[in-house]
Amino acid sequence: MNPSEQIDRLIAGLTDWRGKTFAGIRKVILEADTEIIEEWKWMGSPVWSRDGLIAVANAHKGKVKLTFAYGASLSDPDKLFNAGLEGNARRAIDFVEGDAIDEWALKNLVRAAVEHNQSKSKRKAPAGNRGKAPRSKKT
Repeated sequence: MNPSEQIDRLIAGLTDWRGKTFAGIRKVILEADTEIIEEWKWMGSPVWSRDGLIAVANAHKGKVKLTFAYGASLSDPDKLFNAGLEGNARRAIDFVEGDAIDEWALKNLVRAAVEHNQSKSKRKAPAGNRGKAPRSKKT
């Protein structure tokens, strides 16, 4: 089974409000950027990535948690993050029964995560020999 099929199966197994919420979150993430890849990691967690990890989602007893790997580095003008605020890297959004998904704000947050990943990978790229004079050998 590929990751998308595994996520389909997970959502189908959530027969209460969490299934609908999970499906809505997934839809928004995939609409935010057509190059986002769905993965299945860590023994049963849906993960979305593009140029690095964006977010992982999990259904818990009373909530659906969407954790952004580098959420602490992202601007959150719409104040979606409501969990994990004390962490140095991750930030999360806990959705509870009755919460609406702010699709516009969530798409913007996902896009910011993609931009963050892309800027990280550009910083890691080798600089090459730009601006460096060749070393002379001492004789």
